[in-house]
Amino acid sequence: MTSVAKPNLGPLSARPVSCSRVEMTEMVLPPDTNQHGTIFGGRVLQWIDIAGAIAATRHARLKVVTASIDQMHFLVPVFLAEVVVLKSCVNFVHHSSMEVGVRVEREVPLTGERIHAATAYLTFVAIDDDGRPIAAPPLLVETGEELRRFQAAELRRAQRLAHREALRAMRLTD
Repeated sequence: MTSVAKPNLGPLSARPVSCSRVEMTEMVLPPDTNQHGTIFGGRVLQWIDIAGAIAATRHARLKVVTASIDQMHFLVPVFLAEVVVLKSCVNFVHHSSMEVGVRVEREVPLTGERIHAATAYLTFVAIDDDGRPIAAPPLLVETGEELRRFQAAELRRAQRLAHREALRAMRLTD
């Protein structure tokens, strides 16, 4: 068991990844689809945001808001009457921000076959009652896979921050 945070911090005690796990299931209905009979990307993003928010809230036990969605990749189409399974959990925590990974699977109802359809990484921020950022509990990493995800999330966070600074610099020159 690898801990990435100090134990026994009261309300900010490290919480294991398992506390944040979410599995959501949705059926693709006619209003969810475009003229090709495949799901609207926006509908998938809506479900991803919900699954991510639930995972972040389960971890923090605080109110959370979506700060960013990045690295969204649609891998295969999802068709009318198929089932969408969304799996999410917190990968990384830094003070008030949390990265949540969401894996989207397309399930063929008559066979049960599941195909990896999309992946997204979202950043949520824990907030107080006035909407200001507040510290979230540290993340307790317990498995090799969780450690790999934690380390990859650290790299993505550095990339997000560098990208944000580059955008700010460009705005200042406009």
